[in-house]
Amino acid sequence: MNKRFAVILAAGKGTRMKSDLYKVLHPVCEKPMVQHIVDQLKGCNVEKTIAIVGHGADTVKDQLGNDIEYALQEEQLGTGHAVMQAENVLNDKDGTTVVLCGDTPLLTKETIDALIEEHESKGAKATVLTASAEDPTGYGRIIRSNDGSVKKIVEHKDASDEERLVEEINTGTYCFDNRTLFEALKHVNNDNVQGEYYLPDVIEILQKQDEIIAAYLTDDFNETMGVNDRVALSRAEQIMKKRTNEQLMRDGVTIIDPDHTYVSVDAKVGKDTVLYPGTMIKGDVTIGEQCTIGPHSEIENSMIGNETTVKQSVVHHSEVGNRVSIGPFSHLRPQTKLGNDVRVGNFVELKKMSMENGSKASHLSYLGDAEIGEGVNVGCGSITVNYDGKNKYLTKIEDGAFIGCNSNLIAPVTVGKEAYVAAGSTITDDVPGESLAIARERQTNKDGYVKKNK
Repeated sequence: MNKRFAVILAAGKGTRMKSDLYKVLHPVCEKPMVQHIVDQLKGCNVEKTIAIVGHGADTVKDQLGNDIEYALQEEQLGTGHAVMQAENVLNDKDGTTVVLCGDTPLLTKETIDALIEEHESKGAKATVLTASAEDPTGYGRIIRSNDGSVKKIVEHKDASDEERLVEEINTGTYCFDNRTLFEALKHVNNDNVQGEYYLPDVIEILQKQDEIIAAYLTDDFNETMGVNDRVALSRAEQIMKKRTNEQLMRDGVTIIDPDHTYVSVDAKVGKDTVLYPGTMIKGDVTIGEQCTIGPHSEIENSMIGNETTVKQSVVHHSEVGNRVSIGPFSHLRPQTKLGNDVRVGNFVELKKMSMENGSKASHLSYLGDAEIGEGVNVGCGSITVNYDGKNKYLTKIEDGAFIGCNSNLIAPVTVGKEAYVAAGSTITDDVPGESLAIARERQTNKDGYVKKNK
């Protein structure tokens, strides 16, 4: 198999987006557009990927990391000029180079693979990814010879009436023989209204040299859509969401209302799990089998075990075990870890804490910077007081302990195994195992108080 290379055009600011965020970094289903392209290329046996960066170069590099290489296009002088910036990395290499736009997030690795295979099987010097458009107005048309090769690509404004009837259009994604690409780029000029160097001019140069120009027609026009403004961004979001949800349903997940359920493309959801409307699953999430998520729950960068329920709650950067019940109206903040058979109920907030198997905090509690053992009951209104204004401290509650309602545990403090804390107590010292701690004023009744004050 020929060596494969990729060039991603990601230098444009995208003025039509009217945004301080560079265009290729706008997210589609929780992932920046250019990251979608990079991730799809990982499944295409590409040896080297070069992103052409310009506006916001450092921000793009921060997003994509060190898995790929970069070339800087200091002035945006057209797509041909952009690809020229990769010459120092690729010009002496034999193989196939695919050129993609960083604002085409819907392209799949299957289509990219098929494009490259068509290119190599035809022995072409260049291959164009094409699509069939119901309304091709404004697109360059693909005019084929009788043998199926590309005779020419004609822009809409230059097309004859007969050529304008052609529905096969140029999508702006190409494959090239690598050496031929950079040799042809030397002959591209900027003799046009914009004064720019255009990559499609390479096709015309190669045609004049009687080289084979091929085309691969994808059966999904939507895959090739470029995003140039917020309207197109919204459309791409809808298409990606539908694609993701339909795949989950084919894999055995029940989605009650797919139009109102948002699932990251990186999420993994087990079979027989049910997603209710209003659910948002963001980032790198793994959800086990036979879970119930929603309605109106948000899970981000977390792991959820099997047979767990998350109802009208928020879970961020946390790990949840099997048969756990969360919500309604619970908030699991980062670094929360719950064991199996745990119950976290109404209006409970957890942060940077662990709760072992069978423990529960059923309602109206804040538990932060805490280690809670197995079989612990945390009563309503109980709080781990973890912050003194400067530093945060750890609370430990050992196996089988019982924390009565409206208790304040002033960290650092430990409640021992099977100890009891009486309701309404403020605990400032460690409680030994199997002990009862009472820290409150003794009740005093004032007989006749109301009558006297009247």
